[in-house]
Amino acid sequence: MTDCTARELKGHNILALERFSDSTRHMVEFLVKKPDTAYGSPGDEVRLFLTDAGYWQALSCHDAKQIKIKRYAHVVEGHIVVVPRKPHRK
Repeated sequence: MTDCTARELKGHNILALERFSDSTRHMVEFLVKKPDTAYGSPGDEVRLFLTDAGYWQALSCHDAKQIKIKRYAHVVEGHIVVVPRKPHRK
C-alpha cells in the first residue's frame, strides 16, 4: 500500500543538505507554469530550500505567473515550520 500523501517532487529532497545550511530560511513547493523559467518544464512540481535572496526571486517568478507557489514554510536551523499562509512582501 502506498501513501497517497507522499509525492515525488523535483528539486531538493526533504532531507537535502540545503535545508540545513545556515543561510536557508524558506521552503517552497511550486508548480512550473511556463517554459521560460530556470526551475523546470511546465507541469513539474518542485521543492526548494532557499535563502532570503532565492525566496524573493521565487516570489518574483510567482508574480510573473511563471510558477505557482503551492506550499510555503519557514526553515529554522533545519526545522520546517509550516505557516498557515505565505508571508506578505515587506
